[in-house]
Amino acid sequence: MDGRRLPGLGPRGEGWFGLQLILFVLIAAAGAPAPAWSGVVAMTAVTVGGLLMCCGGILAIRGLIDLRENLTPFPKPLEGARLVETGAYRYARHPIYGGLVLGAIGWGLIRASLPAVAAAFVLAVFFTLKSSREEAWLAEQFAGYASYQARTRRMIPWLY
Repeated sequence: MDGRRLPGLGPRGEGWFGLQLILFVLIAAAGAPAPAWSGVVAMTAVTVGGLLMCCGGILAIRGLIDLRENLTPFPKPLEGARLVETGAYRYARHPIYGGLVLGAIGWGLIRASLPAVAAAFVLAVFFTLKSSREEAWLAEQFAGYASYQARTRRMIPWLY
């Protein structure tokens, strides 16, 4: 996907961040009803969901830590930023996004909410689009980005 064809939604991509916040609220709200599953299905969903939330949390937090002074809530990189290719970024170009998607799927499973799980997959599609726009900006700013992009998964280490 050519991220240059996607709208910037503001000089720094502020609109992308705003849409992301709306999706977070929708996912949280979709998981608010009391769990409807029971027995082995509920136990399995809670176990898998908890593991996904833990793994997603670790991935996202590690991504935040690894970015350090390069961290911004907006998809356009900061002026004077450096390309981070170590830590979580050695395995995924957007580990924070991947961690948030895993956590959202886990939330939906724990809450026994198919709408929350579906919304988590919408979040994954959204982050794919947002990261494509972000990568167009990254490629403009960093000469070595295409090489990094070719050897590194997008959001979830070893998977996607």
